[in-house]
Amino acid sequence: MVVSMSSCRIFRLFLHPSSSTLYRKYRNTCIHHISTSSSLLQIMGDQVADKMENLTTSDKGQKKECPAKKEDGDGVPAAPSSSGGGGKAALKVPKGTRDYSPQQMAIRESVLATIIQCFKRHGAENIDTPVFELKDVLTGKYGEDSKLIYDLKDQGGEILSLRYDLTVPFARYLAMSKISSIKRYHIAKVYRRDNPAMTRGRFREFYQCDFDIAGAYDPMLPDAECIKMVEEILNALQIGEFQIKINHRQILDGVFELCGVPLEKFREICSSVDKLDKSPWEEVRNEMINEKGLSPEIADKIGKKIQVSGKPNDVIAQLKSDTDFMSNPTTKQGLESMELLFKYCQLMGVEESSVSFDLSLARGLDYYTGVIYEAVLISRGKGGAAVGVGSIAGGGRYDTLVGMFDPKKRNVPCVGVSIGVERVFSIIEQRSDKKIRTTETQVYVATAQKGLVEERVKILSTLWGSGIKAEHSYKASPKLLQQLQYCEEMQIPWAVVIGEGELEKGIVKLRNVATREEEEIPRTDLIPILKARLS
Repeated sequence: MVVSMSSCRIFRLFLHPSSSTLYRKYRNTCIHHISTSSSLLQIMGDQVADKMENLTTSDKGQKKECPAKKEDGDGVPAAPSSSGGGGKAALKVPKGTRDYSPQQMAIRESVLATIIQCFKRHGAENIDTPVFELKDVLTGKYGEDSKLIYDLKDQGGEILSLRYDLTVPFARYLAMSKISSIKRYHIAKVYRRDNPAMTRGRFREFYQCDFDIAGAYDPMLPDAECIKMVEEILNALQIGEFQIKINHRQILDGVFELCGVPLEKFREICSSVDKLDKSPWEEVRNEMINEKGLSPEIADKIGKKIQVSGKPNDVIAQLKSDTDFMSNPTTKQGLESMELLFKYCQLMGVEESSVSFDLSLARGLDYYTGVIYEAVLISRGKGGAAVGVGSIAGGGRYDTLVGMFDPKKRNVPCVGVSIGVERVFSIIEQRSDKKIRTTETQVYVATAQKGLVEERVKILSTLWGSGIKAEHSYKASPKLLQQLQYCEEMQIPWAVVIGEGELEKGIVKLRNVATREEEEIPRTDLIPILKARLS
């Protein structure tokens, strides 16, 4: 991306502390430009960081020899130290993180409100857990992804790690609290030492929105509801065409059995299959052979079996006609479960076009034991062919995870889903082409003459006491034009204007900010009239 000089000048003027006039003039332009082009900030920030990492100057301005770049353990050059050496550190956020402007936060709040509304519609309760856990709680639950866990320094004898997801802490919570059934949602930040891709919504610190049903219930009823809820949420967010890929771990395990994969390699090979959504089959095949020690013959058999996907009824019919597939008890039982799942999905109103039965879906985490699913956004290629452009939700059944924490190894069957909200945020930000309201102020109290700050505050107090969201200028004698311009800029719907004449008559002027129409109303009737207009 090329950043124009004019954009850079506006950006610098916006930040310059001495340019108050220019600040006011370009404030809206800059905020809109920054919020709708977050990549501009990222690129400029990265350019500054790169300059600071490669050039260090002494206090006298003499150039110093550039030391070799250090790495922070993730294969990423570390930012220069802010202490010692007299050098200036780059002022930036850590890699894989970001700040959020008021406009971006308004989008996030709207998205999260939509998701929470759906969670509550399905009867979920809210919980929270610590942002860090004992390292032993997280170890061994994520397969190859365990290397992405952030470990913390020893604090008072406890070895801790930042949580990698919300599912494992939830299972620990169930075991500790001796809870055998609950329907819960949890929205919180998680942390992964992954290679960030900011423009694609992949961060090291990000939000997850989880919904889980814990308890021993009849097969596939909770699982189908999770899939239904994913469809509801993605439709409500209106982010484009999507498809929910569904598979069953029993089917994958049965296929591995049929193809001759040693039992101890099941999870390793499952992790390789999980990469098929990002890598072509040849790369995955080479990994199975060269890194996982599988024979080429077995790898080729797996490739033939798992590269099957399509409409649920079509795939079920195809698998039922496969003699080898139906002769294996594991695959047969998994297929029967999938038939029941799709039956319930249909009864719950899940659109057939929204789901596909995909044998290549693996979900690489070790704790899954049954149904697994993943929602991907769809882009239409040449000829209208559907092409997945990224996962936006995923989950599945994990019936043995709670038992790993229970002293008596008692299991609590669970199934759940996690919504990838960071990607949702990125998509909506990129599509936003209009100014977004960042406050919920309903009324602005303005004064037309000097010396009326006390009357202004009295009206404010009355509005606040009546539950009306209101604000005013913090200057004792602001200019009326500036107050009204602020109302228009912040999209505040109503303004209450008072002057000496209004005080004498016991009235106020009620101004419709959008139409600029004004009417005089008795001050005693202000609250009921405003509530009627705002309802």
